[in-house]
Amino acid sequence: MIVRIMGEGQVRLEDSHLAELNKLDDELLAEMENGDGPGFRRTLTALLTKVRELGTPLPDDSLEPSDLILPAAEATLEEVRELLSDDGLIPG
Repeated sequence: MIVRIMGEGQVRLEDSHLAELNKLDDELLAEMENGDGPGFRRTLTALLTKVRELGTPLPDDSLEPSDLILPAAEATLEEVRELLSDDGLIPG
């Protein structure tokens, strides 16, 4: 799976990591629904950090279609709300 972090680039991520990332995504969704700004910021940072740790960066000149697009680390709660589906940022 190819994951794009807006403003950073793309990483290749094994599908086996989705369950772990979905836990963070569920936390992020709950914090957004509760208007928990500090929790949102903490969990978004943790989610992006985990994607960077588990993924393999693609070269900057690689233009692979992204299976998943995540917001930039500095994205606001409102900006992330616009990206959400019913399943959160990560489907499943």
